[in-house]
Amino acid sequence: MTIDVEREGGVQTLRFNRPDKKNAITAGMYEALAQAFEGGEWSDEVRVHLIAGTEGAFTAGNDLKDFLAAAQSGTHGDQALSFLRTLASIKKPLVAAVDGLAVGIGTTMLFHCDLVYASTAATFHTPFLDLGLLPEAASSLLMPRSIGHQRAFEMLCLGQKYDSERAYQAGFVNEVLPRDELEPYARQAALQLAGKPPKALALARALMRGSPDEVLARIQEEGALFADRINSPEARAAFEAFFERRPPDPSNKGAA
Repeated sequence: MTIDVEREGGVQTLRFNRPDKKNAITAGMYEALAQAFEGGEWSDEVRVHLIAGTEGAFTAGNDLKDFLAAAQSGTHGDQALSFLRTLASIKKPLVAAVDGLAVGIGTTMLFHCDLVYASTAATFHTPFLDLGLLPEAASSLLMPRSIGHQRAFEMLCLGQKYDSERAYQAGFVNEVLPRDELEPYARQAALQLAGKPPKALALARALMRGSPDEVLARIQEEGALFADRINSPEARAAFEAFFERRPPDPSNKGAA
């Protein structure tokens, strides 16, 4: 099992649990996450979602081998896009507890969360362009809105890695905590939310977040461009360099 799901006290906890691969996400894990979110949305037992990883890794992002195999088979993105659409459409609050690596989708999904807590060891990195790819999860829309164009460009295009303190200063992390205090603190916040009148909470969240239509449209637009880019010469060269554990060739401009 690579996604653990537990329900207690009105809180559904979804946990990336593939520590040997730093919780890199496979197509099957995306499918499991989408199903868990959908199940929690329909269940009266669930009032709040909480997502976490394991010690030292929230998630290292897409499993690149799984990623490339799906692209080569022509099915790239099916499960990931389904998960992202589900993520953008949930109506119950979503809390994240981030320890260690949060790479790619591990960072961009946080902009769909209502509360984000991070350990002092957390790092946030979105190296899409380094792989010849593009931002996803509507991050090209949500990240500039949340932290401003310059910081978003720094993360999404320059590929600057943020530590937890800088993420807190940027405004997409609510609190920074010692590792051993992280999950208890995040869980307590989730339990507090679960104890509030559910209809009032849902209405307040919906008013604050607005219609998901624009976000869903951006997810679709990014997904189409992403699928096109993954088979580009730039991306192929970047992936080859990654798997051969060498820096990309700066003279290789690829093709637009």
